[in-house]
Amino acid sequence: MTTLLYEDVGAGLVHEALPYRDDEEYLAGIVPFVHAAVAAHQPVLVEVPGTRGEQVHDALGLDAARVQFGNMTQDGRNPGRIIPAVLMRFADAHPGRRVAIVGEPLWPERSPHVYAAAMQHEALINLAFAGRDASILCPYDRAALPQQAWVDAERTHPALRVDGRRTDSANYTDPRAVVAAIYDEQPPPPADARVCEFTVVAAARQFAYDWATRAGLPGERVTDLVIAISEIGGNSVIHGDGGASLLTWTQDEWLVCEVRDRGHITDPLAGRLPPPPMTESGRGLLMVNHLCDLVQLKTGPTGTAIRLWMSLLPG
Repeated sequence: MTTLLYEDVGAGLVHEALPYRDDEEYLAGIVPFVHAAVAAHQPVLVEVPGTRGEQVHDALGLDAARVQFGNMTQDGRNPGRIIPAVLMRFADAHPGRRVAIVGEPLWPERSPHVYAAAMQHEALINLAFAGRDASILCPYDRAALPQQAWVDAERTHPALRVDGRRTDSANYTDPRAVVAAIYDEQPPPPADARVCEFTVVAAARQFAYDWATRAGLPGERVTDLVIAISEIGGNSVIHGDGGASLLTWTQDEWLVCEVRDRGHITDPLAGRLPPPPMTESGRGLLMVNHLCDLVQLKTGPTGTAIRLWMSLLPG
């Protein structure tokens, strides 16, 4: 097992989980990490929820002017957006340089429905940033989050940051195995879910539009949902052996749609990274992650189910 200081960073990815129990431990873990990155002339992003960014900003003193801040509550509302629209966008803006990122994808006020997607996101960071020069520090509130959150943090982070030192995580697990386990844990749709079998995408669009409108989803959000159904439904018709099913239901102030087909998505990073610039296809799931509040994917040799969640709450 290795034990390293903040300054002892070589090439490649360093992905660490930081446990904290109060504001003092929170800042004690993050501030030295940021100071060290600034001293090394690395671009730094602090992407944390709510007022946490203000706390870090104030604690950094003059170094705060050399840090980019973002609000994870907004930017990472759907964990599926975080890699492409937050982390990778920042890294790509600084080609040829090592970047340092503080990213907090899970906090106590998060809806419990988002938990699995946040853990999947953490696992996929290790694949998305493989071979890239980046230090990514992920804080976890051990006082308020469920105990399982830290268990999963140890599975999804190759390293842990405790008392200002980095140690290997003995429980780190192959990211693909974590993603597969999350697939298996996804609960089935309720027995009373409405079902639309379709071979033409227009039928799925109309079904989703009628149902979402009756459920009270605001008009602009209905449009987002219909566009998402169009993207997924079109792929299902083309790649899913010619037909698909659309299931709809409501759950805990959420409106939920699930598109099922007999296709198999083999790339675990589908929807998390943009395709090469000259490629005309492959952007549909990326767009869906941007449009929806939560996207859950379950795929295997027997078929694929993509579940879309839209909040019925204002804001």
